[in-house]
Amino acid sequence: MFKRRGESIGFLRVGTLVALLSPGVALASLGDLPRTDQAISIDGVLDEDEWRDATRIEIDTETRPGENVPAKVRTVAYLVEDGKSLYVAFDAEDPNPEKIRAFLRDRDSAFNDDFVGIVLDTYGDERRAFEFFVNPLGVQMDLTNDDINQNEDESWNAIWDSAGRIHESGYVVEMEIPLSQLRFPALDGKQTWGVDLLRFYPREHRYRFSNNPQDRNVNCYLCQFEKIQGLEGAKPSNDLEIVPTLTASQVETTDDPGVTPLGSGDSDAELGLTVRWGITPDMTANLAINPDFSQVEADVAQLEVNNQFALFFPEARPFFLEGADYFNTPIRAVFTRTVADPSFGAKLTGKRGDNTYGFFASQDEVTNLIFPGAFGSDSESLDQSNTAFVGRYARSFGEGSSVGALVTTRSGDDYHNYVGGLDLRWRITDNHNIRAQYLRSDTEYPDEVAEDFDQPLDSFGGHGATIGYDYDSRNWFAYLRHNDRSSGFRADSGFVPQVNIEQQVVGLGRVWQGSGDTWYNQLRLSGDWDIAHDEEGRVLEREVEGYFTYQGAMQSFLQVGGLTRDKLFDDVMFKEDKVSAYGEFQPRGGLILGVWMRFGDQIDFANTRLGDERRFEPFATWNVNRNLLLRYEGNIVTLDSKEGPNIFDANVHDLRLTWQFSVRSFLRLTTQYSDVERNLDQYVDPDDFDARSKNFGRQLLYSYKLNPQTVFFLGYSDQLIDDDSLTGLTTTDRTWFMKIGYAWTP
Repeated sequence: MFKRRGESIGFLRVGTLVALLSPGVALASLGDLPRTDQAISIDGVLDEDEWRDATRIEIDTETRPGENVPAKVRTVAYLVEDGKSLYVAFDAEDPNPEKIRAFLRDRDSAFNDDFVGIVLDTYGDERRAFEFFVNPLGVQMDLTNDDINQNEDESWNAIWDSAGRIHESGYVVEMEIPLSQLRFPALDGKQTWGVDLLRFYPREHRYRFSNNPQDRNVNCYLCQFEKIQGLEGAKPSNDLEIVPTLTASQVETTDDPGVTPLGSGDSDAELGLTVRWGITPDMTANLAINPDFSQVEADVAQLEVNNQFALFFPEARPFFLEGADYFNTPIRAVFTRTVADPSFGAKLTGKRGDNTYGFFASQDEVTNLIFPGAFGSDSESLDQSNTAFVGRYARSFGEGSSVGALVTTRSGDDYHNYVGGLDLRWRITDNHNIRAQYLRSDTEYPDEVAEDFDQPLDSFGGHGATIGYDYDSRNWFAYLRHNDRSSGFRADSGFVPQVNIEQQVVGLGRVWQGSGDTWYNQLRLSGDWDIAHDEEGRVLEREVEGYFTYQGAMQSFLQVGGLTRDKLFDDVMFKEDKVSAYGEFQPRGGLILGVWMRFGDQIDFANTRLGDERRFEPFATWNVNRNLLLRYEGNIVTLDSKEGPNIFDANVHDLRLTWQFSVRSFLRLTTQYSDVERNLDQYVDPDDFDARSKNFGRQLLYSYKLNPQTVFFLGYSDQLIDDDSLTGLTTTDRTWFMKIGYAWTP
């Protein structure tokens, strides 16, 4: 089943610029970047003489939804450098400027707006790139693009300058990208970089314009870039970024809500230090001493009812996010949220020639554990420290291929988990790819923990393996998968909630590409078959599923389909049939509406029987005006027994209201509410559950960001619960917090 949310990338009259450029000047091809010794003011006004002599490139090709057809609107990009920074400007014309979609946003949050940008393959090896985008109001978005693993990562943040200005004929954007924020080879002569210049134009469809045509029959992105030369004599700087932080908080909490009132905890204030150092042009070190590794934003609320396995919450802490793509492998053996309360952290990442590497170490004061199994997982948090280490090395070969090695270790009192192995990504041709990984683990838990969670008492081992083949072309795709997790496999530095399973998957799909004359942008018909066994040879699951997908007007996306499967639980084989639908569309600029829903059979894991499930997951993003943003996500589930009586009704709602004062500051109110009502007459062990349980959480957060590291946060949060032992919502904790960080770049 597939659920889509978003898509990867990839105020002055224009006459002011025209006055600088003679009307008969031909557009330059990607050649040499000119150099200037004059300062350029980044203000969204193209009035400096330096832009007249800049390399001038027209963004003239629509690559999506049209397939390499002329762009619907005119956009010209200008590039110039001064030996220390790359300057980029965009003159984006629009015949209907009142329809420009632009809202004030926090960083990395304007991907549904109009925006322009540049993608830079600074090593020219078609493997990894930096992406810089700006909306018409100057909101910045920066990412890294790992083309080998086909992954865009918006967690990377650079310190750069930008400005945007809307005028009566379109908009203008200017960027200054310091070379100190980029990694590139140290050369005596000119640099040769791959460049993609982009404009996204969301109207009835989300149009993508580029200076590079895209062949949809080629399964790589960076390999289709034109090259540009310049920056002669420019050297990657050994940039140093020192970020001292001050965090302060006060927590009030109680261990016995409704009986013991909130206790006022001591105020806590700590100094921390984070250092980022480009040791060489090819190597970057990150060091954190007494760091504030907490995340400021609240996680999106998830429903923890009738789940077999641990829920996944994405990483949101900046220290761990930077360079995270260096540690990505087919098996999620590295998941930094396992590091809960570190007193020290250090990271080293780099690239030299065809070799990339990353190392990470931390001292954590808490040990979080997941105990995986074939039918479910348990978790525990131990009040003891551990030392963790992760090492990753990969060597590239051929075109877009790599072979790598991974080692992770975590150890503490009477505890250890060691994991190591090899992985492969082989791009055989433009259409054929193979990905594989094999890992071995060795684990030992403290005796008390092993007994409590039915784990082996002594050291034990296991393996995890995966191999997958993908065929991907313009009109067809197919895949084969084999996954194997032995019962003794543990990846405590990662996220592997299920073991004792061997699975095979076969999938096939057909794609119909639309054009400007068709009622669709793309149609897709797909399906797969999979089967899974445990180590004893028992069938755990046998499933067939199929889906039909439509993309079209109003940036709409609709997918309908279903599945039928046999699923083993508690030694009983259940037959489940489900149908589902997912849809989203944008009826106007700044408004996105959608829902995922599923109906059909669902195992009631608490009572080992089959029930009838109805599940709705609505969501909405509404830009009420340029400053006010509303985001909502919900999950509403009803499970009835086959005989008719209701088993439970559960729902969770996450609502966020943000007032964006400027591109640098906002005030956000987050409210999260969950309500679970059970019919205990339908439960085998009713004493294990509450008939009604509610949770209500609130967070008020003010944020000011001069840049990604120079920040100020001030916030308040509280949590309330209600269950059978209480008479109403009762406060369980209350927190005030503040964080100040300053980026010093000597």
